[in-house]
Amino acid sequence: MAVDVIPLRAFRDNYIWCLRDATHAAVVDPGDAGPVMQYLEAQHLRLVAILATHHHADHVGGVAQLAAEYSAPVFGPARETIPAITRRLSEGDRVRIDEFDLDFDVLDIPGHTAGHIALVGGGMLFCGDTLFSVGCGRLFEGTPAQMSVSLAKLAALPGATRVYCGHEYTAANIRFAQAVEPANKALVRRERETRAALESGRPSLPSTIADEQMTNPFLRTRAPEVLASAASHAGRMLADPVEVFAVLREWKNQF
Repeated sequence: MAVDVIPLRAFRDNYIWCLRDATHAAVVDPGDAGPVMQYLEAQHLRLVAILATHHHADHVGGVAQLAAEYSAPVFGPARETIPAITRRLSEGDRVRIDEFDLDFDVLDIPGHTAGHIALVGGGMLFCGDTLFSVGCGRLFEGTPAQMSVSLAKLAALPGATRVYCGHEYTAANIRFAQAVEPANKALVRRERETRAALESGRPSLPSTIADEQMTNPFLRTRAPEVLASAASHAGRMLADPVEVFAVLREWKNQF
C-alpha cells in the first residue's frame, strides 16, 4: 500500500511528518497539535498512530491533545518521559501500523537526548534531532562518543534510505560543511538543490543516507580534509574520529 509523507510545518523551522493514505494518518514528532488537526480535518483522515523520537517540547508538545482527541496510540522512547505514551520503545522493538502494512524498527540513538530513538522502515528514517541534513543535533544530554556511535548506526543504513529529520536546517548546515570541506563537490550540488527547493517554498527534505555520507561532516570524521580542518581549527593533532567529531560539534556551536 502506498504511503505518502507530508511535511506539516510548526514553529519557526520544525517539521511534523504525517504519513498518510487515502483515509488514515500517523504523525511523527507533533510538537504542536494545531497543524496536525487542521490537516486531518481538511483531508478527512483518521489518526491511527502518534510516534515520538525524543522528549523535547517542540517534538511532543501536541501529543497529549492529539491522543485525547483521536484516541490514537502513542509510541515513544522507553527512557524518556512523554505525555500520554502507551508503548515504550527501545532498540530491537518493532512498531507495526496495520493500516499502512508498515513496520518500523527501533534504534537507540542517544546523544542529543539520553533516550532518543529512531524509527526505520519502508525505506524511511525518522531520526528527530540526531541526524540532520548535512548536520547533527547538539549534545544536550549525551557525549561525543555516544553521538558518534548513534550517527554511525544511521550512516550504516542502506544508501537509498530517505532521511526525515526534525528541522529545516539544511542551508545553514551546508555553509558550515563548506567551511570544513571546501573542496567537496557534492556540497555544491546539495547547496544548489537546497536553494532551489527553499526558493520555491518546498522543504529541502528528505535527504538520503547516501547524500549524508557524501556531504555531512559529522559522518565524514575519517575523511582526510575533514580531519585536517578539524585539527587546524583545534590547533592540535586529534587522536581519533570521536575527538574529530567533538571538535566539529563545538565549532558548529559557535559558527
